Amino acid sequence: MLVDSHCHLDFAEYEGKVAAVRESMREHGVTHALCISVNLPDYPKVLALAERYDNFFASAGVHPDHEQGTPVSEAELLERAGHPKVIAIGETGLDYFRVTGDTEWQRERFRVHIRAARKCGKPLVIHTRQSAEDTLRIMREEGAEAVGGVMHCFTESRQVAAAAVDLNFHISFSGIVTFKSAAQVKEAARCVPLDRLLVETDSPYLAPVPHRGKTNQPAWVRHVAEEVARLRGIPLEQLAEATTQNFFKLFRAATRN
Repeated sequence: MLVDSHCHLDFAEYEGKVAAVRESMREHGVTHALCISVNLPDYPKVLALAERYDNFFASAGVHPDHEQGTPVSEAELLERAGHPKVIAIGETGLDYFRVTGDTEWQRERFRVHIRAARKCGKPLVIHTRQSAEDTLRIMREEGAEAVGGVMHCFTESRQVAAAAVDLNFHISFSGIVTFKSAAQVKEAARCVPLDRLLVETDSPYLAPVPHRGKTNQPAWVRHVAEEVARLRGIPLEQLAEATTQNFFKLFRAATRN
């Protein structure tokens, strides 16, 4: 069986389609999914999915692309993290790709998420784009290794992956690993220790080959797993078993049901 460790099923693309998404998961051997929060106003929709379906889980956090007029507080995150179906803090991190000007607000928000994760004892879901050096620096400064977590949708070098693993983090690969042009990602997928690997879709984005360009869905995490297994020269079944075990070991509040 497989787990989609990162998806956004509360997004508009899935309005009225969740039943079909779940049936497709069943057909492809994908048993569980972690639905990720990207902002606090939409968090109730993420939580509602986890409350309704026993094989869905939720996170609580604010994506670095979402600039808000007021800072995110530890208290806000901790309140949401108290729910038993909330198994992680995030998605948080740094993203310098689209941002111009002063980015200190991103770094401060990231610190708040790490501090909240340490207080509630739940792992972090970290996004980093064109910001790996600062991301790793802040993780070290704030003691993120105390709770660990996952570097989701990994697109950095094998050296960045190794540094994250040294900080008690897992590395999650998305549909990008199936793209012909993704040589750096493929190399990282070969090198990450098997007991630190996860797979994801980041649905509705980044549909893997052979569905590239379509609206992604958790069922297609199977294609991600197939490619990572191919790159590592191991059977799909071994990769699936390892990544599923890794998921439930990392996200301790998640139940297999």
